[in-house]
Amino acid sequence: MGSFVMKIGGASRLRNLSISASSNGNEKTGPLILEVALDKIRRPLMRTRANDPIKVQYLMDSIQQIGLQVPIDVLEVDGVYYGFSGCHRYEAHQRLGLPTIRCKVRRGTKETLRHHLR
Repeated sequence: MGSFVMKIGGASRLRNLSISASSNGNEKTGPLILEVALDKIRRPLMRTRANDPIKVQYLMDSIQQIGLQVPIDVLEVDGVYYGFSGCHRYEAHQRLGLPTIRCKVRRGTKETLRHHLR
C-alpha cells in the first residue's frame, strides 16, 4: 500500500491518501478514494428532500475537529462526477467553505448513470 496526494478539480487543500493497488492484471479495479472539488460534483437529486440541519451542524463540528471520516460515494462517468449520497456531509463541507471533499469514486457507464437517475 502506498501513499500519495492527488489533486482533482483545482482543489487547493490536499490530503495524503492511501490507496491499495493490485499487481494482478486479472483483478477488477475497485473504487478509489480521492479529494474532489465540491464544484466538480454534480448533484442531480440534490433537492428531493431537505437535509436535517441538526445533523449538518453535528457533521460540521466533527469535520472541523477530526476531519471527514467516511467519504461520500461518487460515480465518475466520462470524467464527470455525480453524487447521489452523502447529502449531509456534502452540505457540511459547503457551509464550512471547504473546497474539496473526500470521495469514494467508482467509474461507471452512461447506462449506470441512467439507472441512478430513475
